[in-house]
Amino acid sequence: MSIFQSLFLGILQGITEFLPVSSSGHLVVAQKLFGLDGVPLIFDVCLHVATLAAVVLFFRKTIIDLISVFIRMVVKKPLDGDKPKQTTILAVIVATVITGVLGVVSSHFIEDAPIKLVCTGFIVTGILLVFATVLDKSGKTAAGSSSAEEASAAEQTEGAVSVKQGIICGIAQGFGTLPGISRSGSTISAAILSGVDRKTAGEFSFILSIPAILGAFILEVKDLGEMTGVVSVPCLAAGCLAAFLAGLGALFVLMKLIKSGRLGFFAIYLIPLGIAGLFLF
Repeated sequence: MSIFQSLFLGILQGITEFLPVSSSGHLVVAQKLFGLDGVPLIFDVCLHVATLAAVVLFFRKTIIDLISVFIRMVVKKPLDGDKPKQTTILAVIVATVITGVLGVVSSHFIEDAPIKLVCTGFIVTGILLVFATVLDKSGKTAAGSSSAEEASAAEQTEGAVSVKQGIICGIAQGFGTLPGISRSGSTISAAILSGVDRKTAGEFSFILSIPAILGAFILEVKDLGEMTGVVSVPCLAAGCLAAFLAGLGALFVLMKLIKSGRLGFFAIYLIPLGIAGLFLF
């Protein structure tokens, strides 16, 4: 692998990790075009870890807040107003467990996935985004509620994710590990469809990615020695840096699109891409 190829793959990973278009699927297609069939999965996971650093930096305030609430839960010294965040923490834990179970099952389909399966995943993701956009009800604000009581309830639940919603997102993220299925697209859509407000859906999706990516890295770290025979250290460093910077920029863009309810626009790209791939590969 050349430095140019590594940089390209890093930028591609950084952009597609957060945009709901499936980063793993795009990496499979790009590596196929470059003729890099021998690159082990651990390389992709390393690029994911680089984008994970972008998530931690971007959502650092929310993450620190959740960690603080979790510590207070453990020592049994909660503060007034901690309840919504405690529920969100439980939702993250439940969703992570479900994702882990489904991820172990889907791991048998990831590394040697046929390119046509990846392209089919693009189409599925596009349809899911359209479905979520059409049925999205979270754009209605508390100010537009029919009563002051409904507005108050909306304010109290905004920013929180229930355990039931966490289960739904965990299942969606588990299926998002399949080639061509966008993890972020699946979890954001699932969160919105289950009643989570758009901003919180975006934050929850990316916070969920932290344990998911770390878990994938732990499972694949045994292959680091194998990777060094194909990808040099300078190439890996260049790819990871590119993924981090591109990912940070993509996060800024995506969070604005989530708030405006325009995720369905990505279907205009994904569905034709998937159809074209089915015919070309």
